[in-house]
Amino acid sequence: MNINFTQEQQRFRAEVRAWLADNVPAERLPSFDTAEGFELHREWEKKLAAGNWGNVNWPIEYGGRGLDLISWLIFEEEYYRADAPLRVSQNGIFLLAPTIMEFGSDEQKARFLPPMAAGDEIWAQAWSEPGAGSDMAAITSKAERDGDHYVITGQKTWSSRAVFADWCFGLFRTEAGSERHKGLSKILVPLDSHGLTRRPIAQLDGDPGFAELFFDEVRVPVANLLGPEHGGWGVAMATAGFERGLLLRSPARFQEAAARLVRLYQSHKHRLASGVGEQVVQAWMNAERFCAATYQLVARVQAGASISSESSANKLFWSEMDKHLHRTAMSIMGAQAELQEGLDAIDNGRWLDGYMFSLAGPIYAGTNEVQRNILAERVLGLPR
Repeated sequence: MNINFTQEQQRFRAEVRAWLADNVPAERLPSFDTAEGFELHREWEKKLAAGNWGNVNWPIEYGGRGLDLISWLIFEEEYYRADAPLRVSQNGIFLLAPTIMEFGSDEQKARFLPPMAAGDEIWAQAWSEPGAGSDMAAITSKAERDGDHYVITGQKTWSSRAVFADWCFGLFRTEAGSERHKGLSKILVPLDSHGLTRRPIAQLDGDPGFAELFFDEVRVPVANLLGPEHGGWGVAMATAGFERGLLLRSPARFQEAAARLVRLYQSHKHRLASGVGEQVVQAWMNAERFCAATYQLVARVQAGASISSESSANKLFWSEMDKHLHRTAMSIMGAQAELQEGLDAIDNGRWLDGYMFSLAGPIYAGTNEVQRNILAERVLGLPR
């Protein structure tokens, strides 16, 4: 596949590169799964917004530049090449925002999108429940209508960014007696609501990247319902499509990691066993293949196509690719891979952090087992 850019796109790339060169912090920020790091990343989001770089493909009236998805891919390539901070606002800007643009009212777009774009409000996910796991249709948390409010009771777990975020979006059962996919609604909830308790959950690295959320008769305005009442399953599947498909994991993330892997291999190849080089080449090829496939998919979307089962295929590919890439890096470093600091540590433990996070890839955004079932049934036509 030959990807050629127009002169306008090349000028845009140069503009992005120049701004990032002048503004990316010289030192990597602390993890946004810590209180200090979260606020520093929030300040970075504000800086991006001030330069009108936070959401280049959003409509201008909501804080974007009104550009297409090709421009967004170009921005992402330069962003990762500059080693800019990870986006603490990713749950909002990449997942919730496209859903609001598709299903939200004009009032909801005006209320939620500008502060999201500005970094003033950071969003968390509130999907999973202790008794549901990856089966979102098994959700039992209830939102009962009481006049112009919902009264929410129940529990969510593995809520990403919920320890320090300002809002969450989640599915709740609004129709009494409903089961499975029916009777669910997507509701936007302030995390400082009376009756809502957050309990941090430590990740493998010890940082609280998740939280349990306990809802004890939390009152939320009906105006915070996103999409049709009792029709939240379709709204949630649109959000899941954004998470698995185009927006959450751009190819640039993996291309930059593959480039770092090549440099790591070159500095250690004199002592490595045969076969490691082939794994490095495979990792680099995987990243380039994912990039080409994404550009092809974006071209189809911009021509009017919609994304369906491609999102499941994408999620399967990038999660397995990320795991393979980081396992290869760990094999190159050997015992040094376990060091996060000190004279013998490589890249301040960045590869170790990436490896631990890659292990979660086959789980979040819908387990890979579920994605394989979706592809088997909807693409291959196999029986349930």
